[in-house]
Amino acid sequence: QVQLVESGGGLVQPGGSLRLSCAASGSRFSINTMGWYRQAPGKQRELVAVTTRAGSTNYADSVKGRFSISRDNAKNTVSLDMNSLKPEDTAVYYCYIKLLLVDYWGQGTQVTVSS
Repeated sequence: QVQLVESGGGLVQPGGSLRLSCAASGSRFSINTMGWYRQAPGKQRELVAVTTRAGSTNYADSVKGRFSISRDNAKNTVSLDMNSLKPEDTAVYYCYIKLLLVDYWGQGTQVTVSS
């Protein structure tokens, strides 16, 4: 049973920083794609950043230059460093992996950017 456990998130003022982390467990196979999506109230879930096992990355235009994704292949963890946060970054952030063509999601962690 594949499980994704997220940590981090919370309330931060505009311009502040947060770090999200996610640990994947229960897989006997190497995980290729790991990353983060987010969903704001009334909006569809959208990609924030993903990274492959080889190290390539893809970011949403709205977070480029502010967010940085990293992973530890040995520990099956992925992190998202979020800087210069804006109120429009407020959303539930979901950890994501693709394993053998199947998508897995974490339970979500709330990020609120507000003064």
